[in-house]
Amino acid sequence: MEKARAQWGNPLQFVFACISYAVGLGNVWRFPYLCQMYGGGSFLVPYLIMLIVEGMPLLYLELAVGQRMRQGSIGAWRTISPYLGGVGVASVVVSFFLAIYYNIINAWGFWYFFNSFQDPLPWSVCPLNGNRTGYDEECEKASSTQYFWYRKTLNISPSIQESGTVQWEPALCLVLAWTMVYLCILRGPETTGKVAYITALVPYGVLIIYLVRGLTLHGATNGLLYMFTPKVEQLANPRAWINAATQIFFSLGLGFGSLIAFASYNEPSNNCQKHTIVVSLINSATSIFASVVTFSIYGFKATFNYEDCLNKVILLLTNSFDLEDGFLTASNLEQVKGYLASTYPSKYSEVFPLLENCSLESELDTAVQGTGLAFIVYTEAIKNMEVSQLWSVLYFFMLLLLGMGSMLGNTAAILTPLTDSQVISSHLPKEAISGLLCLVNCAIGLLFTMEAGSYWFDIFNDYAATLSLLLIVLVEAIAVCYVYGLRRFGAELEAMTGRALNWYWKVMWAFVSPLLIVSLFLFYLADYILSGTLQYQAWDATQGRLVTKDYPAYAVVVIGLLVASSTMCIPLVALGTYVMRRLKKGSSVPVA
Repeated sequence: MEKARAQWGNPLQFVFACISYAVGLGNVWRFPYLCQMYGGGSFLVPYLIMLIVEGMPLLYLELAVGQRMRQGSIGAWRTISPYLGGVGVASVVVSFFLAIYYNIINAWGFWYFFNSFQDPLPWSVCPLNGNRTGYDEECEKASSTQYFWYRKTLNISPSIQESGTVQWEPALCLVLAWTMVYLCILRGPETTGKVAYITALVPYGVLIIYLVRGLTLHGATNGLLYMFTPKVEQLANPRAWINAATQIFFSLGLGFGSLIAFASYNEPSNNCQKHTIVVSLINSATSIFASVVTFSIYGFKATFNYEDCLNKVILLLTNSFDLEDGFLTASNLEQVKGYLASTYPSKYSEVFPLLENCSLESELDTAVQGTGLAFIVYTEAIKNMEVSQLWSVLYFFMLLLLGMGSMLGNTAAILTPLTDSQVISSHLPKEAISGLLCLVNCAIGLLFTMEAGSYWFDIFNDYAATLSLLLIVLVEAIAVCYVYGLRRFGAELEAMTGRALNWYWKVMWAFVSPLLIVSLFLFYLADYILSGTLQYQAWDATQGRLVTKDYPAYAVVVIGLLVASSTMCIPLVALGTYVMRRLKKGSSVPVA
């Protein structure tokens, strides 16, 4: 008899939970960056193709496995084959790593959210120096937004070797972030399903408000034209296709076990094929929608900086050559500069080194992703808006909801296998298991609140869930198609849902998607090998900018352990299962 299992209140809760998990910070801060890097509108071609041949099939595979096996990732893959329990263990390990570092983003979001109520915004101006005779030197060399991020938020050290101490403000925000996660996952699907309505829907409301505001900003059209003007030559760039496949893969959250966990709480007859299409299309549409919002604000920021640069040049030339106020404008600037250079060559040569090279195109070309886009570029634009406190509160509220939605899915990937385990659940109630998980993750996460914490964050972000996830999903596809049997799995899906598995899914699962994953895996391996010494970006306070440094030996060892600790679960668990079966078989042989 199958044991009683918690279920979603209704199918809509499941869909919202999947959307809330899949639609996350990557839609807001990575997809716009990729559009910027790889040809604007033309990037949508490889992106949509990869959605069809990789994203949808693999999403359907995980949802179907979870719904059929009605267990978390460990139990589901062990049911398919006792030797495949390591796939689920690897998913849990990767999700555990993700939970450790991902919630620090929510902690930073809380810090900025609380500071958004100040007037003026604390990142809008540089603070005065010690003797109050001018602005802080580091802030003047960088910018007020960079200073607030690197000095006031992170209090960052010059290198990863200088760990420093725990910063109490981010540490308290991290405790708050984990408290919020605990309250949301307290009773499994019962609470997660209700919270998912908020974390899935409210960010769209904020994005719509931001879209209306963004489109009315001066210079917004410059950003939108930059985004949608296709650079067709980028279609011949293999990196554009590789990054499109990678974005689809990680944006949907494949391989973490979260989708399997969510689907395991479904009714067996649930139409998971329809939900696959709905979730994947909404996820991709959100990325495009968020890009429109981002580029309208990005265009405003670029135009503001460009015009500010022009005004500085005009003021400098007007004062240096005693020109009449209003004579020099943006439209005649180049013409007047040529005239001054030919008429007053010696004086112009003295002034020339002080003239900034103002270019709208170069401002738009400055590609930023991740925390740089969220906490520096956006705040730079927000501080120049009218009623900037309101827009700041809305923006960081949206970031918090997106981050929390992803955390709900991530913790479900860890909790579901734990609560499915008779050994653990027979001794501890679900609430205690959830509490212990949050407590352990919060304690380890304090590492990221130290002065060198952001460097360790980058290590976890770059290496904890790249190669590992590709290997996990590759084994998943092979397991379903060639170990469990595609024909058998298709027949069971049809018996369960009443819908036959069509040729498209079969071809994608058996051939196209695995080949694509192998290609991505080889690309990442080659990229790591060819890159030589692993490097990171360190903040140089004396220059007010980031500089490139080599990772020390112990950091490289940690990177290796992050990758190996999850990927090695697959062969080690298989080997352990084989040895245990052999020993059990040997001990059961009757003695003559």
